[in-house]
Amino acid sequence: MKRSLLAQVPTNFLMYFVMPPSVCSADCVPAFRKFWQEGMTVCCFDCNPCPENEVSNETNVDQCVTCPEDQYANIDQNMCIHKSVVFLSYEDPLALTLMVMCFTACTAVVVVIFVRYHDMPIVKANNRSLSYILLISLLFCFLCPFLFIGHLNAAKCILQQITFGAVFTVAVSSVLAQTVTVVLAFKVTAPGRMRRFYMTLRAPNYIIAICTLIQIILCAVWLGVSPPSINIDAHSELVHIIIICEKGSVTAFYCVLGYHGSLAFGSFIVAFLARDLPDTFNEAKLLNFSMLLFCSVWVTFLPVYHSTKGKVMVAVEVFSIMSSSVDLLGCIFFPKCYIILLRPERNSLQKIKRKTSF
Repeated sequence: MKRSLLAQVPTNFLMYFVMPPSVCSADCVPAFRKFWQEGMTVCCFDCNPCPENEVSNETNVDQCVTCPEDQYANIDQNMCIHKSVVFLSYEDPLALTLMVMCFTACTAVVVVIFVRYHDMPIVKANNRSLSYILLISLLFCFLCPFLFIGHLNAAKCILQQITFGAVFTVAVSSVLAQTVTVVLAFKVTAPGRMRRFYMTLRAPNYIIAICTLIQIILCAVWLGVSPPSINIDAHSELVHIIIICEKGSVTAFYCVLGYHGSLAFGSFIVAFLARDLPDTFNEAKLLNFSMLLFCSVWVTFLPVYHSTKGKVMVAVEVFSIMSSSVDLLGCIFFPKCYIILLRPERNSLQKIKRKTSF
């Protein structure tokens, strides 16, 4: 009976049941895709890994799937993971943030010292009002980096560059005005009436207003042509989406930066010409050195800035702002504070008269 039943079963069915099918290649597991070489049969193929940032989560797929811009492939390349959004936060460059706060506090202390000892000869030297303007502008220069750190929005992007341009122009033009004051005080050899004419007009004070007005016009043109805006960079880093402020018009940005450089170079030239004048009431050497460092910082900034990307680029710009501000504060005001607080015997009218006569 059993033999008769087996005889009725088709022969090809028995062969299939007893022997498994023959295949040329093993299955391609997830994270791999099929790859046929020329001359191979349909059942024969190679298994190649998915390309970078492509995934496959099924067996024997012909093509891997590219992850969207806001996602990236995991290590196993079988699924896409959402990228994290990053920016230059307050916690990320903690040392930089603390440095900003520290030098802001130092500038405020210098302002208090100058207000407290405003009648001393060394404070009155080289136009006391110009010193106050420079100190206040440096205070805002140290606060500028806070516009570059933290969450970004359209208004913050615009304020970054406009505030940086205007505040630094006031600071550098104040240095230029102080340098011109030195030259007018010692170099004007015309009759006393002509000297009083220049000093009465307060020509150095007009330098700040004119220079700042020119920078404001440049910034206004920048905003009218192509203002700064938020840019989402999803390609620079594999696992991060970087939010940065795009400069907008790169030409306008370099015009603003170049204008700072021209003012600094002008101050350097004037201070260099006045370097051999008597030391009393003459900060030409200090102003000369401060402008030399200022120019060096921003000349170094350009190649470093263009060789970085993402939030590192922002950190480079913040560091350049901090370095140039520290340069002006340290070279111009720290020596005065040293004399006021630690060497008061050098801060006397008799000392000044003796040096002037020399």
